[in-house]
Amino acid sequence: MSKIDRQREHQANERTFLAWLRTSIALIGFGLTISRFGLFLHELQTQATDQNSLTHSFISSQNIGISLVIVGIVIIILAVWRYNQVFEQIEQGNYQPNRLLVWITAGIVIILGLLSIPFLLWRQPSAPSHSRNSLERFPNKPQK
Repeated sequence: MSKIDRQREHQANERTFLAWLRTSIALIGFGLTISRFGLFLHELQTQATDQNSLTHSFISSQNIGISLVIVGIVIIILAVWRYNQVFEQIEQGNYQPNRLLVWITAGIVIILGLLSIPFLLWRQPSAPSHSRNSLERFPNKPQK
């Protein structure tokens, strides 16, 4: 293999690694967003209904968010491992493509995406507009 071809293969390997890294960063960002948004919705519901309704469900926004962050970190580790593996194969001149990492990552993201669908469809119950508690919390608010 010529020096320029070897250089191009290493650059392609690096671009692939960087694509996996961007995917990992996106998953970590989505995980943090989903987790924090779930906390925000819980606080909003507590403020609106004056009831602290903690639900300890396995499928919660916090658990899905944490799962996405963990998957993002695992993908970074796998991407570094795969980058080094391909680097060695390029140097030895026996590169062998492998799609297993792609299928595993796609499967995990699909499963986590399916688990997040209930949060997209979930609707907050509307709070009463003029309850006694809301008037006590805001005594200077003019009444209609």
